[in-house]
Amino acid sequence: MSPTYFLDANLIMYSLGGPHPSREPCKRVLERIKSGEIRALTNTEVLQEILHRYFSIGKPDIAETAYTSMIQLCVTVFPVTLAETHRALELMKANPGIMSRDAIHAATMINNGIKEIISTDAHFDLVPVIKRIDPGKFR
Repeated sequence: MSPTYFLDANLIMYSLGGPHPSREPCKRVLERIKSGEIRALTNTEVLQEILHRYFSIGKPDIAETAYTSMIQLCVTVFPVTLAETHRALELMKANPGIMSRDAIHAATMINNGIKEIISTDAHFDLVPVIKRIDPGKFR
């Protein structure tokens, strides 16, 4: 079975965006997911994050593309429930500096037994029970 990782919104966002040092590494990871070499999971908060970002900057077409891509790439999209928000609260209290969305993602991972996330966001490094893999260093 292919290794499984939680997929953060920034992989899709960088891959669809303009020139940036993370663009090509993110695209390479997404290609590996498309090929079935690795499996991706995410949560509904990642989808909300994508919709919020692109609609707030007046790019609904990119919002739809990014949203649809995430659903197609991820074998599972976990719901965010009270269990995740409760765990996120505990993570934020224990790990000052982690952002609320990142805490929700980390809580989803912990509650579902997922150990690794592919993300450019270093805030995940603040949570000792999960491992962040930067797309530029993904092997």
